[in-house]
Amino acid sequence: MRIDAHQHFWQYDSVRDNWITSKMKVLQQDYLPLDLKFILEKNDFDGCIAVQADQSDDETKFLVQQAKDYPFIKGVVGWVDLRATDIDEQLHQYQDEKLIKGFRHIVEGEEDPDFLKRDGFLKGVEALTKYGYTYDLLIRPRHYAAALACIAANPNQTFILDHIAKPEIKSKAFEEWALFIEDLAAFSNVNCKVSGLATEADWKYWRLDDFSQYLGHVFQSFGKERIMYGSDWPVCLLAASYEESVAIVESKLESFTETEKEAFWGANAFKIYNL
Repeated sequence: MRIDAHQHFWQYDSVRDNWITSKMKVLQQDYLPLDLKFILEKNDFDGCIAVQADQSDDETKFLVQQAKDYPFIKGVVGWVDLRATDIDEQLHQYQDEKLIKGFRHIVEGEEDPDFLKRDGFLKGVEALTKYGYTYDLLIRPRHYAAALACIAANPNQTFILDHIAKPEIKSKAFEEWALFIEDLAAFSNVNCKVSGLATEADWKYWRLDDFSQYLGHVFQSFGKERIMYGSDWPVCLLAASYEESVAIVESKLESFTETEKEAFWGANAFKIYNL
């Protein structure tokens, strides 16, 4: 079974979704399950995981309802305020919603490089571990050191790195990112989504070769059992179609066995997210 492990749904709101700038007009509209269902079927995907794009409890409830209405949505990565003093109670209440597999905070939007090391946030991650939820890690280079510290402090928590840590592919920045990936992959409780690649490259003029060294390094560092595919639809449309997003990765899997390909395209996501 093939699973797109990272995509989003929203009913566009220009105030709430102010991160969608004038350069992103293609995203200034609704993107809902029926918009994706045909695309998934056309590309031989059996389902997907819906990931939060807004930091609100309403966002989590919205995604859960979409997953209840459309069975091809196999799981939800929602949002909860991990710094809340009642985080334990909130997560306990979510236990009845079996479609919620984990949570994410948009750390890439936090200017504080030590955000992931704050005491309140770390207590929230401890609560995720207690209740068996995953945590999706969305970061920029300024958060690398704190991310490693957070993971080291939570050895029993399942982490999933989003978008291979968003390297600056357009400028061909590699060394700092590559060292971080090596350090991160040394933690056996960290997994990696191979997603969001084209949007970190030149949106108009990227080539398949632009991604080779990044994909090769991720595959070598994480191995074949801790990686999974995600399209990052509809955000990927800023730079690539759904089919092109698949092709970027597919072109680099020649050395994978059929079993390893099956794991990458779906089995690993099923296991890691407990779908």
